[in-house]
Amino acid sequence: MCSLQPQTQSFLTLSMANSYPSFLTYPSSIRIYKLKFRTLSCIQEFSPNALRRKSNPQWRGGFSLGVDLGLSRSGLALSKGFSVRPLTVLELRGQKLELQLLEMADKEEADEFIIGLPKSWDGKETPQSNKVRSIAGRLAVRAAERGWRVYLQDEHGTSTDATYRMTNLGLGKSARRKSSDAYAAVILLERYFATSGKDIEIVLPKQMDLQEKLRRVKAKVCFSISNGCAWCN
Repeated sequence: MCSLQPQTQSFLTLSMANSYPSFLTYPSSIRIYKLKFRTLSCIQEFSPNALRRKSNPQWRGGFSLGVDLGLSRSGLALSKGFSVRPLTVLELRGQKLELQLLEMADKEEADEFIIGLPKSWDGKETPQSNKVRSIAGRLAVRAAERGWRVYLQDEHGTSTDATYRMTNLGLGKSARRKSSDAYAAVILLERYFATSGKDIEIVLPKQMDLQEKLRRVKAKVCFSISNGCAWCN
């Protein structure tokens, strides 16, 4: 089991990157834990739905809510099974946005949030990245109370790809403007599933009781899979 110690903020992040343990210091004083995920049991850790679906293609549980956070507008997309569709665009900020995200997840029976992390073309984080991390951190605490997980996924290029997607679908200029954020969230979710969650980071509350709750929820789901979980064997 990972040893995750309390940090200066109310949350920390755990990368699913394929590397051995190391620590990276970010301007916001968040510590990023990079672990070789394949060596960890899903009973002990926090495997995303994309990995679970890869280990068992017959599994249809675990709905995912994609979130493209913006300064004034946030796009949402939903994945149920192998289907990804745009959901809505929220024109909210702060606590109202976070509460609405939780309400949407409950309504759609999602158990994880995939939040876009702004990065530049060379993979470096932008000034907006820390703002997104802060929102994701606050959301992660409330989500964990419900047994849900919050992940960060590189969102570079999703807006451009969303524009191409909407144009190819024949959406007019007005429709594209209204739906662009939701389609960016669609691209984000498609990228997440295409890579089986390889490059995501999980955002964890620092409270150990909430971390343990997430472990118990994932262990219960893991044992419910009829063919067993490849990550537990």
